[in-house]
Amino acid sequence: MTSTVLRPVAMPGAEALRRDPVAQAVTLLRVAFTVAPVLFGLDKFAGVLTDDWTRYLAPEMNAILPGSAHDAMLAVGVVEIAAGVVVLVAPRFGGLLVAAWLGGIIVNLLLAGGYGDIALRDFGLLLGALTLARLASADAREPGSPRRS
Repeated sequence: MTSTVLRPVAMPGAEALRRDPVAQAVTLLRVAFTVAPVLFGLDKFAGVLTDDWTRYLAPEMNAILPGSAHDAMLAVGVVEIAAGVVVLVAPRFGGLLVAAWLGGIIVNLLLAGGYGDIALRDFGLLLGALTLARLASADAREPGSPRRS
């Protein structure tokens, strides 16, 4: 049985980005799943994108979370910021973390009702996050070793 050690995946150099489609895909997805969660998380505090994030919180979720719906959205913001940072540092694990988080968001949106369009969009993002995790896993190799096919 082998053990898996989580190591940060280094950003590829300019030459790899120019020639390697896997490195390009990992970099694009890594940037997207770092920037988007951080910006959405920060907006839970700033309220620029919407003036009421609490409207997206299903009553069933609000009932089991401590505090008010506003408090829950602030906690969501902290988790989103943390998830974006994890993607930056460890995209293999961060991609899975973001995918799981998006799964929770999808369930919440479907419970809330009226947000099926956003849930569908988030499903696409979930697939993108899983793709990042898989590509980062395939791209993570010992320095100097050939890429696995």
